[in-house]
Amino acid sequence: MSNLYEVVSKGGPVVIPLAGLSIATLSCALDRSVFWFQLWRTEAQLSHDVLEAARYSLTDARAIAVRSKSMPLGRFLLAPLKLKQPTPETFRLAMETAGDEEFAKMRKGDKLLETVVALAPLLGLLGTVTGLILTFNNLNIGGGGGSADTTKAAAGIGESLTSTAVGMVVAILALCVFRISVTLQAQQVEYFSKVGGELELIYRQVWYEPFLDEIERAAAPEVSFRG
Repeated sequence: MSNLYEVVSKGGPVVIPLAGLSIATLSCALDRSVFWFQLWRTEAQLSHDVLEAARYSLTDARAIAVRSKSMPLGRFLLAPLKLKQPTPETFRLAMETAGDEEFAKMRKGDKLLETVVALAPLLGLLGTVTGLILTFNNLNIGGGGGSADTTKAAAGIGESLTSTAVGMVVAILALCVFRISVTLQAQQVEYFSKVGGELELIYRQVWYEPFLDEIERAAAPEVSFRG
């Protein structure tokens, strides 16, 4: 706490909102870390179980997805499986709609991080300007200023440098968290597309096309030959 107080006292009032932005960035990073850890820990096994079950029973696959609907991938796979005899186009549309909703949830915190990346350097720059103003106000050029004036001028320079450094550190931290989050989101888009494509292919080949073949055979007129 003493070190934090020293930084705030040396950086001036501009460091206070920068400290708030740093706390918001760390909170967002912690929240996203927990989210991605839970996702990685379960999604591989979940996708395997649902795809294997879908080859033999859509009911079993749906039951597995229902048990995992607290996870993004579970909700994504459940969306088409809960439909009743959908066409492949409807099956795909349900997955795409669910995927868009899940990707929007994965982008949680991105706007905050973008704001911090843009705002923190500006606040640091503002601290630089106010520190320089304080420095020049305390300079007594040609007036034979003593050590007290020199100390005040040095404090103004220290405030400008400290606020600039804090602003850059906060912006760099937020940018790192943001870029990691964007990279993980892109990987999830690819993974969801891969798993969704496999599920759709299973539905077409194992369930939908054989069902159409049965209907066509049932509807085909019987041809009899008379000798």
